[in-house]
Amino acid sequence: MKFKFLSLLATTLVAFGGPALADKTTGEHIDDGTITADVKARLVDAKGVPSGDVNVEAYKGVVLLSGFVTDNAAKAGAETAAKGAKGVVKVHNAITVHPKTSVGSKIDDTALVGKVKAALIDEKHVDAGSINVEARDSIVQLGGFVSGKAEKDKALATAKGVKGVKSVDDALYIKP
Repeated sequence: MKFKFLSLLATTLVAFGGPALADKTTGEHIDDGTITADVKARLVDAKGVPSGDVNVEAYKGVVLLSGFVTDNAAKAGAETAAKGAKGVVKVHNAITVHPKTSVGSKIDDTALVGKVKAALIDEKHVDAGSINVEARDSIVQLGGFVSGKAEKDKALATAKGVKGVKSVDDALYIKP
């Protein structure tokens, strides 16, 4: 029984995951994974950069930085660190500068992130799995690589429509 379940799960992942990954070769997946790991390691070593607050994604050598930091120096430091990684073709710095938030706000933001993620999952023209959702003081940031303008616009509109969202910060990047 357990074997049948695992076989079904594997088949499902290949059937649905394969087409989503088909736009990159195996080598490109490995290269992007290596770039992402290198950038994350550089962020940890970068002085004044809260590496845990910065999201890093790579697609065919393009690095997308997103998340929230408390000052412009941290944002600039993250970009400098990313540019130093081997294999980086371009860095798109979509990090938002926002002051620290209270514990109560963090709890509210966590619930809001869940609502936005659920709304994106329900939207059939959006690949919710490729979009990172963050929130600070009810400002929601969507980050990640999307397939085109239509998907980007739909994701942003969906997030804006969630009750409790003050505004949506666009850190989405259309795949090159």
